[in-house]
Amino acid sequence: MDRAGSSWFYVIPAAVALVAPAEAGATVYLTIAQAQQALFPGAQFVDHPLALSDAQRKAIAKAAGAPGYDKVQRAWEVRSGNRRAGWFFVDRVIGKHEFITYAVGLSPDGTVRGIEILDYRETYGGEIRNPKWRQQFVGKRPGAALKLDSDIRNISGATLSSRHVTDGVRRLLATYSMLLAGQ
Repeated sequence: MDRAGSSWFYVIPAAVALVAPAEAGATVYLTIAQAQQALFPGAQFVDHPLALSDAQRKAIAKAAGAPGYDKVQRAWEVRSGNRRAGWFFVDRVIGKHEFITYAVGLSPDGTVRGIEILDYRETYGGEIRNPKWRQQFVGKRPGAALKLDSDIRNISGATLSSRHVTDGVRRLLATYSMLLAGQ
């Protein structure tokens, strides 16, 4: 085999070595379907993506004091029989360097029912999955302060993850208030 052909034996392992560390910290805890059932057991989910205009994105970011990353907010109307049982959102925020994907369930009046962490890609800070920490959001309503170190406890070693998930939940409450309340 010529020298050019044998170089693949060196390039491929080197490429794998460069990719492997980035994947080592990625953990998928729940699928969307699993999170839906965790927050709304037995309910049906009607896909209701919210295509946000630039003006809506800016208004939501201003109201929440937190930017969004996507032009389409993933949302589902939650149905139980013939009635609306709430709303289910999947969102993402930056941790320290990587995205954290999480889900929020809202009651029909916009009150937080629960929060689940779906994907966590950071090396540190996975403590935000702690049920006690996530429980702090339950009962929060649109317009709630939701400030880290005030009404949401910070987690040492996970400050950025804690702050950004808190900001994200506040942004989802603003999204509900501005676009879905009263529907």
